[in-house]
Amino acid sequence: MRQKKNSMAKLRQITDKQQLDAIKASESWNLLTIMAEFIESTERLSHVRPAVSIFGSARTRPEDPFYQNCLDLSRRLSDEGFAVISGGGPGIMEAANRGAFNGRSPSIGLNVELPKEQVPNRFQTISISFRHFFARKVAFVKYADAYVVYPGGFGTLDEVTEAITLIQTGKTRRIPVILVGTQFWQGFTDWLTSSLAANHMIAEKDLDIIQLIDEPSNIVDAIFAFYEALDIETVSNTLPPPL
Repeated sequence: MRQKKNSMAKLRQITDKQQLDAIKASESWNLLTIMAEFIESTERLSHVRPAVSIFGSARTRPEDPFYQNCLDLSRRLSDEGFAVISGGGPGIMEAANRGAFNGRSPSIGLNVELPKEQVPNRFQTISISFRHFFARKVAFVKYADAYVVYPGGFGTLDEVTEAITLIQTGKTRRIPVILVGTQFWQGFTDWLTSSLAANHMIAEKDLDIIQLIDEPSNIVDAIFAFYEALDIETVSNTLPPPL
């Protein structure tokens, strides 16, 4: 017990004043860089309406059917007047930017600096670089009128569950959340029903936030149908609450 207390005391103690000053300076600088990222994203994206954020694996190859599906979808969205927002990297992110780049509307990449450097794809008309994941997440949420989520790993799961949580808790307005790849996502949605809803961790109605749709044309129709059902004159008039 005494050994544990001694260990905790050592962990809490910083005896080197220079080290303490360096830590304070580093944390202050981090705060400034966070503010700068919020300011830049606001200045460069506040005029972009309406928009769809697309997520998915960075490992998806161009020959993969999901890459081709996303390429088709993002071009359709762009031609319909939606800016397309992606993470700016390879895989599904590249497909999203590439399709939009060849369409009528802006192709936006929210790039992030990673230990294994992510090289921005070349299909971005607006490219913003972030050091902080959470500042990047705010931009994904704040400027999106719909989410479309392709198969992916931990990062994709993080994005989609955060989006669902923000909608569920009313921290952002309700927008379509569409999962592409019924076979891939079915186990996830079944688990939400059999484990979370069945054990009253979420309400049954929370499951209605998610839609499973595979065909690009049907995804576009579903987004328009959502806003038509709300009796909103145009999608661009639906402004999100501040985060």
